[in-house]
Amino acid sequence: MEKASSDLWKRLETLYATKYLVNRLVLKQRLFTFHRNECELLRDHI
Repeated sequence: MEKASSDLWKRLETLYATKYLVNRLVLKQRLFTFHRNECELLRDHI
């Protein structure tokens, strides 16, 4: 069972680890390029 679960874990990592990195980079880009109007309240934007 231990070998099967470690194989499963490695398989999940290969499937989703790269996607996680891409998602994280996209979120960082959106954060650093965030702009809002001066007259708009932040709570209204959220």
